Amino acid sequence: MSPTPFPATGLAAHGWDDSLDAAFAEHRAAGLVPCRVIRVDRGRCDVVTEHDRPRAATERGLDPCTGDWAALRPGDPRDEPRLVALLARRTAIVRASAGSDSRGQVLAANVDTAAIAVSLAGPLDTGRLERLLALAWESGARPVVALTQADRAADPEAMAAEAAAAAPGVDTVTTSAVTGEGLDVLATLLTGTVVLLGVSGAGKSSLANALLGADLLATGGVRAGDGKGRHTTVRRELIPLPGGGVLIDTPGLRGVGLHDAADGIEHVFAEIEELAGDCRFGDCAHESEPGCAVQEAIAAGDLAPRRLASYRKLLRENAWAASRTDARLRAELQGRWKTIKRSQRAAYRLRDQGR
Repeated sequence: MSPTPFPATGLAAHGWDDSLDAAFAEHRAAGLVPCRVIRVDRGRCDVVTEHDRPRAATERGLDPCTGDWAALRPGDPRDEPRLVALLARRTAIVRASAGSDSRGQVLAANVDTAAIAVSLAGPLDTGRLERLLALAWESGARPVVALTQADRAADPEAMAAEAAAAAPGVDTVTTSAVTGEGLDVLATLLTGTVVLLGVSGAGKSSLANALLGADLLATGGVRAGDGKGRHTTVRRELIPLPGGGVLIDTPGLRGVGLHDAADGIEHVFAEIEELAGDCRFGDCAHESEPGCAVQEAIAAGDLAPRRLASYRKLLRENAWAASRTDARLRAELQGRWKTIKRSQRAAYRLRDQGR
Protein backbone atom coordinates (compact mmCIF):
# COMPACT_ATOMS: atom_id res chain seq x y z
CA MET A 1 0.00 0.00 0.00
CA SER A 2 1.50 3.35 -0.97
CA PRO A 3 0.95 6.38 1.26
CA THR A 4 -1.47 9.14 0.34
CA PRO A 5 0.70 12.25 0.71
CA PHE A 6 -0.63 15.25 2.55
CA PRO A 7 -0.06 18.54 0.66
CA ALA A 8 3.29 19.97 1.67
CA THR A 9 2.09 23.21 3.26
CA GLY A 10 -0.01 24.43 6.17
CA LEU A 11 -2.23 22.30 8.36
CA ALA A 12 -2.94 19.85 5.54
CA ALA A 13 0.72 18.81 5.68
CA HIS A 14 0.04 17.71 9.26
CA GLY A 15 -3.13 15.74 8.49
CA TRP A 16 -5.95 18.30 8.47
CA ASP A 17 -8.94 17.08 6.46
CA ASP A 18 -12.57 17.89 5.70
CA SER A 19 -14.01 16.01 8.69
CA LEU A 20 -11.73 17.88 11.08
CA ASP A 21 -12.68 21.13 9.39
CA ALA A 22 -16.37 20.36 9.94
CA ALA A 23 -15.76 19.43 13.58
CA PHE A 24 -14.01 22.77 14.10
CA ALA A 25 -16.89 24.92 12.82
CA GLU A 26 -18.17 25.94 16.27
CA HIS A 27 -14.68 26.90 17.45
CA ARG A 28 -14.06 28.92 14.29
CA ALA A 29 -17.30 30.82 14.86
CA ALA A 30 -15.94 31.78 18.28
CA GLY A 31 -12.83 33.32 16.69
CA LEU A 32 -10.51 30.41 17.48
CA VAL A 33 -7.84 28.98 15.17
CA PRO A 34 -7.22 25.28 14.42
CA CYS A 35 -3.81 23.89 15.27
CA ARG A 36 -2.01 20.62 15.90
CA VAL A 37 0.17 19.96 18.93
CA ILE A 38 3.69 19.07 17.80
CA ARG A 39 5.40 19.07 21.21
CA VAL A 40 4.41 19.39 24.89
CA ASP A 41 7.00 20.72 27.31
CA ARG A 42 6.55 21.92 30.90
CA GLY A 43 2.94 22.92 30.64
CA ARG A 44 3.26 24.66 27.30
CA CYS A 45 2.79 23.41 23.75
CA ASP A 46 4.50 24.04 20.46
CA VAL A 47 1.73 23.99 17.87
CA VAL A 48 1.39 24.44 14.13
CA THR A 49 -1.36 26.53 12.56
CA GLU A 50 -2.04 27.25 8.89
CA HIS A 51 0.57 30.02 8.83
CA ASP A 52 2.60 29.88 12.05
CA ARG A 53 4.26 27.71 14.71
CA PRO A 54 3.58 29.52 18.01
CA ARG A 55 4.28 28.38 21.55
CA ALA A 56 1.05 28.34 23.54
CA ALA A 57 -0.11 28.13 27.12
CA THR A 58 -2.82 25.62 28.02
CA GLU A 59 -6.21 26.37 29.52
CA ARG A 60 -6.63 24.85 32.97
CA GLY A 61 -8.17 21.38 32.82
CA LEU A 62 -6.81 20.49 29.38
CA ASP A 63 -4.23 17.73 29.06
CA PRO A 64 -2.92 17.96 25.48
CA CYS A 65 -0.62 15.38 23.93
CA THR A 66 1.56 15.33 20.84
CA GLY A 67 -0.72 14.73 17.87
CA ASP A 68 -3.80 16.41 19.34
CA TRP A 69 -5.89 18.74 17.23
CA ALA A 70 -6.85 21.82 19.22
CA ALA A 71 -8.53 25.22 19.22
CA LEU A 72 -6.10 28.08 19.74
CA ARG A 73 -6.95 31.56 20.97
CA PRO A 74 -4.38 33.77 19.20
CA GLY A 75 -2.17 35.94 21.34
CA ASP A 76 -2.67 39.65 21.85
CA PRO A 77 -0.86 42.39 23.83
CA ARG A 78 -2.65 41.23 27.00
CA ASP A 79 -2.21 37.47 26.75
CA GLU A 80 -0.08 34.84 25.04
CA PRO A 81 -1.54 32.28 22.60
CA ARG A 82 -3.58 29.72 24.50
CA LEU A 83 -5.08 26.28 23.82
CA VAL A 84 -8.69 26.41 24.97
CA ALA A 85 -10.17 23.15 23.64
CA LEU A 86 -9.17 19.78 22.19
CA LEU A 87 -10.96 18.08 19.32
CA ALA A 88 -12.12 14.51 19.95
CA ARG A 89 -9.28 12.05 19.44
CA ARG A 90 -9.76 9.55 16.64
CA THR A 91 -7.17 7.21 18.14
CA ALA A 92 -4.77 7.31 21.09
CA ILE A 93 -1.75 5.27 22.17
CA VAL A 94 -2.40 4.74 25.89
CA ARG A 95 -0.31 2.82 28.41
CA ALA A 96 -0.81 2.30 32.12
CA SER A 97 0.66 5.10 34.19
CA ALA A 98 3.98 4.33 35.82
CA GLY A 99 2.90 5.39 39.31
CA SER A 100 0.08 4.34 41.60
CA ASP A 101 -2.47 6.28 39.56
CA SER A 102 -4.68 3.87 37.63
CA ARG A 103 -5.39 6.33 34.85
CA GLY A 104 -3.80 5.71 31.47
CA GLN A 105 -1.00 7.84 30.05
CA VAL A 106 -1.57 9.03 26.47
CA LEU A 107 1.67 8.72 24.49
CA ALA A 108 0.38 10.04 21.16
CA ALA A 109 -2.98 11.10 19.74
CA ASN A 110 -4.67 10.74 16.36
CA VAL A 111 -2.26 8.10 15.13
CA ASP A 112 -2.92 6.15 11.92
CA THR A 113 0.10 3.81 11.94
CA ALA A 114 2.04 2.53 14.95
CA ALA A 115 5.54 1.44 13.90
CA ILE A 116 7.06 -0.85 16.53
CA ALA A 117 10.85 -0.76 16.38
CA VAL A 118 12.48 -4.04 17.43
CA SER A 119 16.27 -4.35 17.35
CA LEU A 120 17.90 -7.39 15.77
CA ALA A 121 21.24 -6.54 17.41
CA GLY A 122 20.46 -8.76 20.40
CA PRO A 123 18.13 -11.56 21.45
CA LEU A 124 14.53 -11.03 20.36
CA ASP A 125 12.07 -10.41 23.22
CA THR A 126 8.86 -11.76 21.68
CA GLY A 127 6.88 -11.15 24.87
CA ARG A 128 7.69 -7.45 24.75
CA LEU A 129 6.82 -7.35 21.05
CA GLU A 130 3.40 -8.89 21.78
CA ARG A 131 2.84 -6.34 24.54
CA LEU A 132 3.62 -3.43 22.20
CA LEU A 133 1.38 -4.94 19.54
CA ALA A 134 -1.50 -5.11 22.04
CA LEU A 135 -0.88 -1.43 22.88
CA ALA A 136 -0.94 -0.53 19.18
CA TRP A 137 -4.03 -2.59 18.25
CA GLU A 138 -5.97 -1.21 21.22
CA SER A 139 -5.26 2.36 20.11
CA GLY A 140 -7.15 1.98 16.85
CA ALA A 141 -3.99 2.52 14.79
CA ARG A 142 -2.59 -0.05 12.36
CA PRO A 143 0.58 -1.69 13.69
CA VAL A 144 3.69 -2.34 11.61
CA VAL A 145 6.78 -4.10 12.95
CA ALA A 146 10.09 -2.51 11.91
CA LEU A 147 13.00 -4.86 12.65
CA THR A 148 15.96 -2.50 13.02
CA GLN A 149 19.77 -2.83 13.00
CA ALA A 150 19.74 -5.80 10.63
CA ASP A 151 23.39 -5.02 9.86
CA ARG A 152 24.24 -6.09 13.42
CA ALA A 153 22.12 -9.27 13.51
CA ALA A 154 23.68 -12.71 13.83
CA ASP A 155 20.88 -14.40 11.85
CA PRO A 156 18.43 -11.77 10.58
CA GLU A 157 16.28 -14.21 8.60
CA ALA A 158 15.65 -16.53 11.56
CA MET A 159 14.94 -13.57 13.87
CA ALA A 160 12.56 -12.06 11.32
CA ALA A 161 10.67 -15.36 11.13
CA GLU A 162 10.45 -15.46 14.94
CA ALA A 163 9.12 -11.89 15.05
CA ALA A 164 6.57 -12.58 12.31
CA ALA A 165 5.28 -15.60 14.27
CA ALA A 166 4.64 -13.31 17.25
CA ALA A 167 2.86 -10.77 15.05
CA PRO A 168 0.33 -12.66 12.91
CA GLY A 169 -1.50 -10.45 10.44
CA VAL A 170 0.98 -7.59 10.90
CA ASP A 171 3.43 -6.40 8.24
CA THR A 172 6.98 -7.11 9.44
CA VAL A 173 9.91 -5.45 7.66
CA THR A 174 13.64 -6.02 8.23
CA THR A 175 15.54 -2.72 8.04
CA SER A 176 18.91 -1.12 8.55
CA ALA A 177 19.46 2.62 8.83
CA VAL A 178 23.15 1.98 8.01
CA THR A 179 22.76 0.02 4.77
CA GLY A 180 19.31 1.27 3.78
CA GLU A 181 17.87 -2.25 3.71
CA GLY A 182 14.07 -2.35 3.82
CA LEU A 183 13.58 1.41 4.18
CA ASP A 184 11.70 1.82 0.91
CA VAL A 185 9.38 -1.06 1.78
CA LEU A 186 8.77 0.32 5.26
CA ALA A 187 8.06 3.83 3.95
CA THR A 188 5.22 2.51 1.80
CA LEU A 189 3.57 1.02 4.90
CA LEU A 190 3.77 4.14 7.06
CA THR A 191 0.71 6.21 6.19
CA GLY A 192 -0.91 9.25 7.75
CA THR A 193 0.29 10.07 11.26
CA VAL A 194 2.96 7.55 12.28
CA VAL A 195 4.23 6.96 15.81
CA LEU A 196 7.48 5.13 16.51
CA LEU A 197 7.34 2.88 19.59
CA GLY A 198 10.08 0.78 21.14
CA VAL A 199 12.50 0.38 24.00
CA SER A 200 15.68 2.41 24.43
CA GLY A 201 18.40 1.20 22.09
CA ALA A 202 15.97 -0.19 19.52
CA GLY A 203 17.28 2.22 16.89
CA LYS A 204 14.12 4.34 16.72
CA SER A 205 15.81 7.70 16.23
CA SER A 206 18.23 6.33 13.63
CA LEU A 207 15.29 4.80 11.79
CA ALA A 208 13.36 8.07 12.06
CA ASN A 209 16.27 10.06 10.62
CA ALA A 210 16.51 7.61 7.73
CA LEU A 211 12.80 8.02 7.00
CA LEU A 212 13.01 11.80 7.35
CA GLY A 213 16.03 11.97 5.04
CA ALA A 214 17.97 14.15 7.50
CA ASP A 215 19.60 13.88 10.93
CA LEU A 216 16.86 15.78 12.74
CA LEU A 217 16.81 13.58 15.86
CA ALA A 218 19.66 12.82 18.24
CA THR A 219 20.93 9.25 18.22
CA GLY A 220 23.05 7.21 20.59
CA GLY A 221 24.34 3.72 21.12
CA VAL A 222 23.89 1.32 24.01
CA ARG A 223 25.78 1.29 27.29
CA ALA A 224 28.76 -1.03 27.26
CA GLY A 225 28.10 -2.20 30.83
CA ASP A 226 24.60 -3.63 30.47
CA GLY A 227 23.72 -3.31 26.80
CA LYS A 228 20.74 -1.06 27.56
CA GLY A 229 19.92 1.83 25.29
CA ARG A 230 20.59 5.44 26.11
CA HIS A 231 17.61 7.78 26.03
CA THR A 232 18.29 10.09 23.09
CA THR A 233 14.67 11.15 22.52
CA VAL A 234 13.54 13.03 25.63
CA ARG A 235 10.08 14.15 24.51
CA ARG A 236 7.51 13.28 21.89
CA GLU A 237 7.75 15.40 18.76
CA LEU A 238 5.76 15.53 15.52
CA ILE A 239 7.68 16.09 12.26
CA PRO A 240 6.40 16.06 8.64
CA LEU A 241 7.69 13.20 6.47
CA PRO A 242 9.10 14.11 3.06
CA GLY A 243 6.77 11.70 1.23
CA GLY A 244 3.64 12.85 3.06
CA GLY A 245 2.23 12.26 6.51
CA VAL A 246 3.91 13.05 9.82
CA LEU A 247 6.13 11.14 12.23
CA ILE A 248 5.97 11.15 16.04
CA ASP A 249 9.16 9.90 17.68
CA THR A 250 8.78 8.84 21.32
CA PRO A 251 11.26 8.31 24.16
CA GLY A 252 12.27 4.70 24.69
CA LEU A 253 9.73 2.76 26.76
CA ARG A 254 11.36 0.98 29.68
CA GLY A 255 8.01 -0.35 30.84
CA VAL A 256 4.81 -0.84 28.87
CA GLY A 257 1.87 -1.48 31.15
CA LEU A 258 -1.40 -2.26 29.41
CA HIS A 259 -4.45 -0.11 30.11
CA ASP A 260 -7.90 -1.40 29.17
CA ALA A 261 -6.42 -3.40 26.30
CA ALA A 262 -8.68 -6.47 26.03
CA ASP A 263 -9.42 -5.89 22.34
CA GLY A 264 -5.74 -5.34 21.59
CA ILE A 265 -4.81 -8.62 23.27
CA GLU A 266 -7.47 -10.43 21.24
CA HIS A 267 -5.94 -9.04 18.04
CA VAL A 268 -2.42 -10.12 18.98
CA PHE A 269 -3.52 -13.65 19.87
CA ALA A 270 -6.21 -14.03 17.24
CA GLU A 271 -5.33 -17.67 16.61
CA ILE A 272 -5.92 -18.55 20.28
CA GLU A 273 -9.22 -16.67 20.29
CA GLU A 274 -10.27 -18.60 17.18
CA LEU A 275 -9.24 -21.95 18.65
CA ALA A 276 -11.09 -21.17 21.90
CA GLY A 277 -14.32 -21.01 19.93
CA ASP A 278 -13.96 -24.73 19.23
CA CYS A 279 -13.42 -25.75 22.87
CA ARG A 280 -16.07 -28.05 24.32
CA PHE A 281 -16.77 -25.70 27.24
CA GLY A 282 -17.48 -22.00 26.83
CA ASP A 283 -15.54 -21.16 30.01
CA CYS A 284 -12.55 -23.36 29.12
CA ALA A 285 -9.35 -22.23 30.85
CA HIS A 286 -7.23 -24.09 28.28
CA GLU A 287 -5.47 -26.13 30.93
CA SER A 288 -6.63 -29.73 31.39
CA GLU A 289 -10.29 -29.58 30.36
CA PRO A 290 -11.50 -32.32 28.00
CA GLY A 291 -12.14 -31.14 24.47
CA CYS A 292 -9.86 -28.10 24.74
CA ALA A 293 -9.03 -27.07 21.17
CA VAL A 294 -6.18 -24.85 22.37
CA GLN A 295 -4.38 -27.69 24.15
CA GLU A 296 -5.03 -29.97 21.18
CA ALA A 297 -3.33 -27.42 18.92
CA ILE A 298 -0.34 -27.33 21.26
CA ALA A 299 -0.13 -31.13 21.29
CA ALA A 300 -0.26 -31.18 17.48
CA GLY A 301 2.53 -28.60 17.25
CA ASP A 302 0.24 -26.00 15.68
CA LEU A 303 0.47 -23.56 18.61
CA ALA A 304 3.59 -22.76 20.62
CA PRO A 305 3.14 -23.16 24.40
CA ARG A 306 4.98 -19.84 24.78
CA ARG A 307 2.15 -18.05 22.94
CA LEU A 308 -0.47 -19.39 25.35
CA ALA A 309 1.69 -18.43 28.35
CA SER A 310 2.16 -14.89 26.99
CA TYR A 311 -1.58 -14.60 26.26
CA ARG A 312 -2.46 -15.57 29.82
CA LYS A 313 0.10 -13.18 31.28
CA LEU A 314 -1.26 -10.19 29.37
CA LEU A 315 -4.87 -11.11 30.22
CA ARG A 316 -3.98 -11.28 33.94
CA GLU A 317 -2.20 -7.94 33.79
CA ASN A 318 -5.09 -6.30 31.96
CA ALA A 319 -7.61 -7.68 34.46
CA TRP A 320 -5.52 -6.35 37.36
CA ALA A 321 -5.27 -2.91 35.71
CA ALA A 322 -9.06 -2.92 35.22
CA SER A 323 -9.59 -3.73 38.90
CA ARG A 324 -7.38 -0.77 39.87
CA THR A 325 -9.44 1.50 37.63
CA ASP A 326 -12.69 0.20 39.13
CA ALA A 327 -11.34 0.79 42.65
CA ARG A 328 -10.34 4.36 41.75
CA LEU A 329 -13.75 5.07 40.23
CA ARG A 330 -15.47 3.71 43.35
CA ALA A 331 -13.26 5.91 45.52
CA GLU A 332 -14.02 8.97 43.40
CA LEU A 333 -17.75 8.26 43.56
CA GLN A 334 -17.56 7.87 47.35
CA GLY A 335 -15.66 11.15 47.55
CA ARG A 336 -18.31 12.96 45.53
CA TRP A 337 -21.09 11.58 47.77
CA LYS A 338 -19.19 12.66 50.88
CA THR A 339 -18.87 16.17 49.46
CA ILE A 340 -22.60 16.27 48.66
CA LYS A 341 -23.49 15.05 52.16
CA ARG A 342 -21.23 17.65 53.80
CA SER A 343 -22.87 20.37 51.70
CA GLN A 344 -26.31 19.10 52.67
CA ARG A 345 -25.44 19.05 56.39
CA ALA A 346 -24.10 22.60 56.15
CA ALA A 347 -27.29 23.73 54.40
CA TYR A 348 -29.45 22.08 57.08
CA ARG A 349 -27.47 23.83 59.86
CA LEU A 350 -27.93 27.20 58.19
CA ARG A 351 -31.65 26.50 57.76
CA ASP A 352 -32.05 25.53 61.43
CA GLN A 353 -30.15 28.64 62.57
CA GLY A 354 -32.54 30.80 60.57
CA ARG A 355 -35.61 29.50 62.39
